[in-house]
Amino acid sequence: MTETHNESWLRAHGHTGSRVTFLELFFDLVFVFSVSQLSHALFAHYTLLGAVEAALMMFAVWWVWIFTAWVTNWLDPERMPVRSMLIVLMLLGLVLSASIPEAFGDKGLLFASAYVLMQVGRSAFTTYAMRAAGRSATINFVRITTYLAVAGVFWISGGLLEHEARLTCWVIALLIEYCGPALGFAVPGLGKSKTEEWDVSGAHMAERCALFIIICLGEAILVSGRTFSEMEFSVMTGVVFLIGFVGTVAMWWLYFRFGHQRAAHRIEHADTPGSLARQAFTYAHIPILAGIIVHAVAVEFMFEHPHETGNLAIAASVLGGSGLFLIGNLWFKGATSGRMPLSHLAGIVILILCAFAAPFVQVYVMGILAALVLIIVAAWEYRSLTRGPAGPVLH
Repeated sequence: MTETHNESWLRAHGHTGSRVTFLELFFDLVFVFSVSQLSHALFAHYTLLGAVEAALMMFAVWWVWIFTAWVTNWLDPERMPVRSMLIVLMLLGLVLSASIPEAFGDKGLLFASAYVLMQVGRSAFTTYAMRAAGRSATINFVRITTYLAVAGVFWISGGLLEHEARLTCWVIALLIEYCGPALGFAVPGLGKSKTEEWDVSGAHMAERCALFIIICLGEAILVSGRTFSEMEFSVMTGVVFLIGFVGTVAMWWLYFRFGHQRAAHRIEHADTPGSLARQAFTYAHIPILAGIIVHAVAVEFMFEHPHETGNLAIAASVLGGSGLFLIGNLWFKGATSGRMPLSHLAGIVILILCAFAAPFVQVYVMGILAALVLIIVAAWEYRSLTRGPAGPVLH
């Protein structure tokens, strides 16, 4: 995209133009609060319905963040109008996060209003800013704004309703928003977007998502550290603290050792970078985020019920956090490398086999097994990808 007038708010292309700015990082830090609220909400309401509600809010938080990441791939945060827009989004993001614990209670309308204002407001702003990039780019964001506005009707309606009606409305709203990219944001009379039109900076998208994952992993460590500090010290609390730390470090290694840098390089050299970025970042990172949140919840359960056996719900969180994280990395790395990560597939199978032992194994032992699986997968991948210049096809 090229500037057509002197007041363009678009980024300049090139290495420096694609870097993540301090304001973007500042914006991302707001989502530490969001991730914390999501993990606390799931822990406090750890039922099937509570899990569904937490998942819905996680999808919403991720969607508002990833859409903003895409927008700042084109808009320059150093420009005052763009900077002002991001600061307003930060304020609304704090309101959104604060509403999470009671989103299905008294603060449903507040949650929905903050979300809709963020989504529709940012998209409408970008539509105006993209005039400098030409008609095609502008029409693309008209289509996006249309989808977000239609979904917004269901968000607000759900905020005004209660119980099952609210959940139903919000599920419909999310389906509209999540189906949008897959449908090319098709709008009658405006056609649909083509992936060739989405020229993205792979380096910028990879760095933004990497910073977000760092924030989420940091929150998992904070949850573990806070719980550990509030409990009376014993050998068992020390063991659980170590399990949580090792599991989080293993997640960090799996994502950062071979994942995000290869993704940036692949997207920069892809014929259709927009299509690849949509799959690798917009969608594949959802189970990665979910895995980190569930892992944080599992550590809290291990602190409270380390010796409990036969609790399949807690076992599901312990094994599910690692499993979701591996599924997300499997998708992410498969999309960006063109190779099937056999190590990750094996890790998922081992976790499934561990589930059969859940009724007979204490919770903290299950945590050790989940952490060991992540370590084995990381070691397998490292050995495979550093064995030779080309590396094997399956790793």
